[in-house]
Amino acid sequence: MRSFTYERAAGAEAAVTAVSRDGAKFISGGTNLLDLMKLGIERPAHLVDISRLPLRDIEELPDGGLRIGAQAANSDVAADARVRTRYPVLTQALVSGASGQLRNKASTGGNLLQRTRCPYFYDTAAGCNKRQPGSGCSAIGGFNRIHAVLGTSDSCIATHPSDMAVAMTALEAEIELLGPGASVRRVAIADFYRLPGDTPHIETVLRPAEMITGVVLPPSPPGRQLYRKVRDRASYEFALVSVAVVVSADQGTIDTARVAFGGVAPKPWRSLEAEAALRGRPATTGTYRAAAEAAMRDAVGQGHNDFKIELARRTLCRTLAQAAGGRTEEAG
Repeated sequence: MRSFTYERAAGAEAAVTAVSRDGAKFISGGTNLLDLMKLGIERPAHLVDISRLPLRDIEELPDGGLRIGAQAANSDVAADARVRTRYPVLTQALVSGASGQLRNKASTGGNLLQRTRCPYFYDTAAGCNKRQPGSGCSAIGGFNRIHAVLGTSDSCIATHPSDMAVAMTALEAEIELLGPGASVRRVAIADFYRLPGDTPHIETVLRPAEMITGVVLPPSPPGRQLYRKVRDRASYEFALVSVAVVVSADQGTIDTARVAFGGVAPKPWRSLEAEAALRGRPATTGTYRAAAEAAMRDAVGQGHNDFKIELARRTLCRTLAQAAGGRTEEAG
């Protein structure tokens, strides 16, 4: 790890000013950044500690939604009675990630900004356009079992690792950002992450020195919420495929549906195609299969990860069947 200087921010605007200097980065829980610094992947010259800023509250909003402060610990968000009751898919996603100790330390803002777990990203001897632009992508043609099948490019096939962000995508969350000069804006989570294209090292729409201050959840959508995560082992593991769904069904017919995937794309993947295939259709196996086919229509495997396409289909079908509470076979 290279040497660096450190300061603890006295306030949010002071933090933004401090991180404007060359080579400066924010640090909060540090559960991802410190690992990357030890490996020489991240080499900040200056760290601005924002972990003690007064951004931990989970607040009621006048419209019935919630605002989650960027410094709220993952464990606190998951345990909050309002989140558990009104946004259970978020609690389910959070408790499926990492370990209890890490959830106690990891912040909401840091979770959103964690970097990919692609092994080639972590191997400084390998080519990785996300780590070093122009160095190539060793995962293409390499061992790519955990890699993406949707939204990829010739420059990068890495996946986004967050469980929380998948649930927030299904909930249509908005991210609050504070920039230089006290500028404030909100960005829908669907627009926050960028696909790799030719610039996989640019992962979000964050502007220089901008800081996440909170996440806004709109009023809870109608229907049942469910998060399912498929992984190689039962705990402390990233998703091969995960699915967050919100399904509202009445008398065996699906009224509305939201579908978001994790583990299959460089960003949390909202499947509008699957949602369109579900709306107004009977809650049956045939409908779920049609939605799964629509969701994976543009998926492309890279060899070792071909299995993810069928795994994603089956995971979605099973999750929809449980969430919709419909029949498991076509109506006669």
